[in-house]
Amino acid sequence: MRAWQVARPGPMATRPLRQVELPVPEPGPGELLVRVRACGVCRTDLHVAEGDLPVHRPDVIPGHEIVGEVVTGADGFQPGERVGIAWLRHTDGTCRYCRRGRENLCPDSRYTGWDADGGYAEYATAPAAYAYRLPDSYPDEQVAPLLCAGIIGYRAFKLASLPQGGRLGIYGFGASAHLTAQLAIAQGAQVYVMTRSPAARRLGLDLGAAWAGGADEQPPVPLDSAILFAPVGTLVPPALRALDRGGTLAVAGIHLSDIPPLNYQDDLFQERILRSVTANTREDGREFLDLADLHHLTVTTTPYPLAAAEAALTDLAADRVNGAAVLLP
Repeated sequence: MRAWQVARPGPMATRPLRQVELPVPEPGPGELLVRVRACGVCRTDLHVAEGDLPVHRPDVIPGHEIVGEVVTGADGFQPGERVGIAWLRHTDGTCRYCRRGRENLCPDSRYTGWDADGGYAEYATAPAAYAYRLPDSYPDEQVAPLLCAGIIGYRAFKLASLPQGGRLGIYGFGASAHLTAQLAIAQGAQVYVMTRSPAARRLGLDLGAAWAGGADEQPPVPLDSAILFAPVGTLVPPALRALDRGGTLAVAGIHLSDIPPLNYQDDLFQERILRSVTANTREDGREFLDLADLHHLTVTTTPYPLAAAEAALTDLAADRVNGAAVLLP
């Protein structure tokens, strides 16, 4: 099969990926073998390729927004069935976090495209217990970004604790943000978009945002909650200052550049909350996919052939992707 591996993590200009021919993988006990029909290109893939996230598996195949057709079934999944493979692929099920329903914090958690080979390939394997059944209302190209951009955005939205009908600020407006914004609007929120990309600002307004401005621009009204999707630590202080009293800022990314010193009085006082978001639970995934089916979100995608995976990541690094990039083998 054709596949891409992270051979030498580093900036995209150094060409950290290499295209290879590999045997079709063999599924282990309880695993599915899936023929990949689409794989979303996530910013986490970029962090793995560029070395922002430490190597967990040398020569790993990235990609964790996989839509595929089951070739070898397991645990109720049948050959020919469409299935989704996402970021979270293993937890121990016994630690205190798993027992509390917080498997996203499991110390023994493992991830697709980081600890195990992912979807920048023609075939992939995954534990059936961590695979998703997908809503029929989305074609392959559009359902792929829901599997990480959508699910992680949904968890960030929950942790941002937005009151009903409240004002939500969104910093950065890529794959995850444009889905989260629609979900928030569908539930009655007013959304304010802060991003450096003029095209992304236009997309935000087209999707129903009340206002869109520059990345570090102050919104015209105090925010009840905010989500930082851009991996830019310097945006944390202005995002906190944009919050109303008692507001919450959720940082959605797995990687963030350094946060400058915070001024307690200006940035955190009045019970403002700063919190991180770590992965997701499978329940988050199932809840979000049900909501996506209910509201039928507009998924803006930019398709690339599998052979252009390197170009897709390069475009993502340069903010040249509108919505979500998706590889189509």
